[in-house]
Amino acid sequence: MIKVFIVEDSRVIRDYLVYIVASDSRFQVIGTALDGEAALLGIHRQQPDVILMDIHMPKLDGLEVTRRIMSSSHPIPIVICTASIHFGQVHTAMYALEAGALAVLRKPSGLTDPLAETEGAAILNALQLMSEVKVVRRWRAHASAATPVLPLQHSVLQHNPLHPTAIVALGASTGGPDAILQILSRLPRTFPVPILLVQHIAVGFTEGFADWLASTTVLPVHLAREGEMPLPGHVYVAPDDRHLQIDRLGRLHTTSGALCHGSRPSVSVLFRSVLEYAGRKAVAILLTGMGQDGADELKHLTDRGALTIAQDEESCVVFGMPAEAIKKGAPKFVRPPPEIATLLVSNVFLSSM
Repeated sequence: MIKVFIVEDSRVIRDYLVYIVASDSRFQVIGTALDGEAALLGIHRQQPDVILMDIHMPKLDGLEVTRRIMSSSHPIPIVICTASIHFGQVHTAMYALEAGALAVLRKPSGLTDPLAETEGAAILNALQLMSEVKVVRRWRAHASAATPVLPLQHSVLQHNPLHPTAIVALGASTGGPDAILQILSRLPRTFPVPILLVQHIAVGFTEGFADWLASTTVLPVHLAREGEMPLPGHVYVAPDDRHLQIDRLGRLHTTSGALCHGSRPSVSVLFRSVLEYAGRKAVAILLTGMGQDGADELKHLTDRGALTIAQDEESCVVFGMPAEAIKKGAPKFVRPPPEIATLLVSNVFLSSM
């Protein structure tokens, strides 16, 4: 049985969350708290398997509680649950993901809401999956918009020839926001090609995720729009519940096609389109996450001569998607995010299609 601790400052919502979790025999609610300070005391005493926590609370907010738990000697998986998808709270939720929280979900509205069953199922599914993640203590300082471009490593330059590039594609799931931030924040404003990005994240949070990335990197970040032509040095994020693709003329498409590997947007769908558009002139990067989305397609890109990279096990929050790709012999390089940025800076140069 999975032991859950719930942190929520509204008694009504807290009781509803307890009802949702306790209604499933897989879970046991072992404690609750109404503010961040009480949460830290209760979590230390109860030692849950997973924490379900609001982001906006008195005394200590969810971000600070996340930082303290994840830097402690006993880090615990955290699922953030927030009522608001407005700019401020979504940014705070994104910083909580950067600090080590595993997922962010929209808080359920109540039993009378038509989406109550769907929202409840999403919470239970997240708690089940995240309780299985072996989180590690967060020691390092995180990248920021002020992070300088990494110096080019002599060994990288010596052994890796410049790669003619038309497009860069990144795919990520659990743990992705922090890994993506570590890469994008190290790229220069003059990066020569567009970057297309698929991040598995709960519906309602993608726009805030893109805004957060835009505020923490010198690169312009946008939600991708149907039919637009991507610009060099700009980042285009797959919108809520839409696949992101690029056609052979270089135009972006956002589609509501079938789920792929249980996801929409899907990394596999993006990588397939990039393969058709750019072939060997593509760079494809597969980052932390559960499942195997993008793994086969990364291998196809490698076979075509593209520059392919997977995140290494040590830096992954969940070594799922990259592990599947590595098993297939897909990536040419396996690196942590800062070194992925170095590879991009030192190896990518513009090539006309």
